[in-house]
Amino acid sequence: MTEIRVIPRDRVDVLGEGLFWSVRDGALLWTDILGQRINRLVPAEERAEERVESWETGDATGWIIGREKGGFVAGIGTTVAAVTLDPFSVETLAQIAGEPAGNRVNDAAADEQGRVWLGTMPYSCDKPVGAFHRLENGMVTRAAPEACTIPNGPAIDPQGRFMLHTDSALGVIFRYALEQGELGAREPFITFPGDESWGSPDGMTFDAEGHLWVACWGDGAVRRFAPDGTLVRRIALPASQITNVTFGGDRLDRLYVTSAADGVDEAHGGALFELDPGCAGLAACLYRG
Repeated sequence: MTEIRVIPRDRVDVLGEGLFWSVRDGALLWTDILGQRINRLVPAEERAEERVESWETGDATGWIIGREKGGFVAGIGTTVAAVTLDPFSVETLAQIAGEPAGNRVNDAAADEQGRVWLGTMPYSCDKPVGAFHRLENGMVTRAAPEACTIPNGPAIDPQGRFMLHTDSALGVIFRYALEQGELGAREPFITFPGDESWGSPDGMTFDAEGHLWVACWGDGAVRRFAPDGTLVRRIALPASQITNVTFGGDRLDRLYVTSAADGVDEAHGGALFELDPGCAGLAACLYRG
């Protein structure tokens, strides 16, 4: 059985998301979208010495990603902002144009060329008025023609051939061919059962073996899929609304998982979890801009 640790802290996340392991800082960053916060975990060999810090952003905060020139970029409201943590500051870099009132950012990921791929969605979670965008050289442009209701989990395979993206409302993980910063046609890659036995696909990441790890909202689990999309493993977690997953630690062999407290009464709803997955991940890419 996999040992699961609940990271001790003085608060839980209303809607935890946006996990990013900073190799440069030896720290885990993540966001609380509805709690309007950026969080940081600094692990330590002696767990009693690890620390968790949190900063208020003033608007829905979907993701945070390291910046090659230093600091971070984050999706806040319907903007992309430059963020520093020590001391804390936020500066708007770009507006995400064309977003209707009532939309916000959700999840994002960077690729090896330093682009950031990000989704937008309605607060109501019930209308296909969101979109999938690309941030490059300080500009945000629409990356795919399809509308989204709950866009989630962008993940790029280790060879950089495919972009995986899901609409949680549809229960489908889609795959796009990725070539020179452009997406090919969208095709279904993994379809979750319609009976909700797997919940809904949320945040995703690849491990170093090319397997895909998926946070399963509503099922209280993360699932691991082989490169051909075959399910090979399920790890249950003590919270139902699992939102995101990433690898971290000095050897990138710890799996960190976020969850949401919004709408549930659970002992560990909104907790941050750490577990040993028995494999390692890949260093996260940085925004080059």
